[in-house]
Amino acid sequence: MKVATAIKDYINSLDSIVSPEIVSSPRAVGDALEFLIAKKFESFLGNWCSEYSSEFARRAMADMAFTDVEGIYSIVDVKTHRKDTHFNMPNLTSVERLARLYESDMNLFSLIMIKYSIEETDLIVSDVLFVPIEFLDWECLTVGALGWGQIQIANANNVQILPQNSRREWMLQLCNVMMGFYPREIEKITGRIQRFGEVREYWEKKEDIWVK
Repeated sequence: MKVATAIKDYINSLDSIVSPEIVSSPRAVGDALEFLIAKKFESFLGNWCSEYSSEFARRAMADMAFTDVEGIYSIVDVKTHRKDTHFNMPNLTSVERLARLYESDMNLFSLIMIKYSIEETDLIVSDVLFVPIEFLDWECLTVGALGWGQIQIANANNVQILPQNSRREWMLQLCNVMMGFYPREIEKITGRIQRFGEVREYWEKKEDIWVK
């Protein structure tokens, strides 16, 4: 909680975080907040951090990463949510990437979620969460059909936290979710295969009017 509070206080202490031209763009605001946090995050961690990096590719799993004094390697994904938006469904991470990462008990995937509002051109942070992904209740999560499957927050206005939740139990719940998810995807793909079988039959019978 100390880190989350430090992030909130830091952002709210700044003047003119974003320009009037981009204040209405959640993506631009998110990029600006991510940049600001990455610059200061090591100082927020204090003596808890033994090694820190914020150099990651755009499509990487993390925005920041650090190793703590106990040797636990934590990767951190920053998400932002403008509170007056009625629906927001942020992607968190690939189920396969997370499964591989969590093969080691010394790895941790954490989320920083910044909830903010805009008053005229001022950005005001009302809440910051900094939690491991396994502290997120599956009641507020879903899986999207991207690659192996993408863990998503179903609605960023409703994030439910289970403090000190068991990683083992959370990962078993993930497996149950995926065992229900994949058969539904197979049904969808089967229907798409049939559809384009019909499309192919149509075009095989059609005269090619463009050939002279």
